[in-house]
Amino acid sequence: MSDIRPTVEITVPATSANIGPGFDVVGLSLSLYLSLTVKFGLPSSDSFAITYSGEGADEVPLNPYKNLLTRVALYVLRCNNQRSFPADLVSIHVDNQIPFGRGLGSSGAAVIAGVLLGNVLGQFNLTRERLLDYALMIERHPDNVTAALIGGFVGSYLRELDPAATVASQVPLSEVLPEYPPDAGENWGLSPPHPPVGIGHYVKFNWNCSIKAVAIIPRFELSTAKAREALPLQYSRKDLVFNMQRLAVLTTALGQSPPDPELIYEAMKDRVHQPYRKALIPGLPAVTSLITPETHPGLLGICLSGAGPTILALATQNFMAIAESASKIFAEENVQVDWKVLEVVGGSEVKEV
Repeated sequence: MSDIRPTVEITVPATSANIGPGFDVVGLSLSLYLSLTVKFGLPSSDSFAITYSGEGADEVPLNPYKNLLTRVALYVLRCNNQRSFPADLVSIHVDNQIPFGRGLGSSGAAVIAGVLLGNVLGQFNLTRERLLDYALMIERHPDNVTAALIGGFVGSYLRELDPAATVASQVPLSEVLPEYPPDAGENWGLSPPHPPVGIGHYVKFNWNCSIKAVAIIPRFELSTAKAREALPLQYSRKDLVFNMQRLAVLTTALGQSPPDPELIYEAMKDRVHQPYRKALIPGLPAVTSLITPETHPGLLGICLSGAGPTILALATQNFMAIAESASKIFAEENVQVDWKVLEVVGGSEVKEV
C-alpha cells in the first residue's frame, strides 16, 4: 500500500464586495476561480515546484518565500508548529481566472487559497471559522475573504475582542506576513503572531438564483490601497443613514422571488465610497446613472465591484445589452473593457483526486 498522499485540488471563487451600500460588509462569490493542484510524493530533500497559468502568470513570483499563496500557507504551518513545507510536497500548480487589481477579489482569493493550502499541507483539519481567523490576520477587511471561503451572498463583521486579542489581531501585516529576504530559508521568521479565536463572524443571505452578475471589467488596474486613499476620514450622518437604509433592504430584496427592479436599483445606491472614487474610474458616474431598469429591462441594480474599476450589474436578462451600453460609455472615456456574465456560486472547495 502506497504511503504517498493523494493529489489535492483547492478551488476558490472570485468575489465582489460592497454591492453598493454594503461597504466592507457584504460580498458575493462569483464563477471565476483560482485553482490549485497540489501533488505529493515520497519524502525528499528536493525543493517543490510552483507553476502558474492564466491571469497574471507572467508577474507572479514562483519562489515559495515570495509567492503570496505559499507565504500564507507557511504562516498557517508555523502557527501550528510546523517550521517548513512538508518533505513530501512535490508540486503546486496554480491556474487563475481572476484578473488582478480589478475589484474581483484576486488578493482575497489568494489569501483563502493560501490558508487552505496550509491546512492541507499540515493536515490540521481546521474549522471554517478558524480558517477565517487566519485569513483575517492577513486580509483585514472581511467582505471578500468571507465570501470566498463561505460562498454565496454573505454579510460579515469583525468582532470586538478583549484587549489582549485586540492587540494580537492588530499586529502589523509586515509581522504577520513579512517580506522574506533573498537568502530566506526555513529558519527565518519562525515565530509568527497567532490569530485570536473568532475575529470575524458572518451570515449567509438568501439569493434568488435567477439573478446573474454582469462584470464589466476595464482594462486597467486600480489598487485597493489607492482606492481607499480617495475616501474621506469622516462622513455625515445623512450619508451613513442613506447607506444603512438601503443595505437593510438589499440583503432581503436579492433573495425575494420575483426580484423587484425598482426596489433593488434604489437599494444598490451608495454615498460612502463610489462618489469618492469617480475620479479614479472615468465613466463611473455615467454608467451607474444612465443604465437603469427603465432603459434596460432585466437590470436590477448596478454598482462598483469592490474598490473597482470593475462595474457589477445584477440582472435577470438582456445581459449583452447591459454590457454593450456600459462598454460604449467607457469607450467615450477612452477606456476599453471586457465583460463576463457570472453566476453567484458556492464557496471554496478542497477535494482529493
